[in-house]
Amino acid sequence: MLAEELDHGNSEEYVVNAWRAEQLRRLGLSPTLAEIFAGLVDWHQIAKLVERGCSAQLALEIVR
Repeated sequence: MLAEELDHGNSEEYVVNAWRAEQLRRLGLSPTLAEIFAGLVDWHQIAKLVERGCSAQLALEIVR
């Protein structure tokens, strides 16, 4: 694999993780928690719980 391909893969992974963190922030998580859990939880599940009235932090606890 070429170095450029490796860099592109890491770059793409970074962009996806940053996007997930942004979704979690929009749901109400602090920037720190959003960054930590962006790659570890499904933000869709958290969004569904928030829509039903859970706080973002409680939703995170449930999903974890």
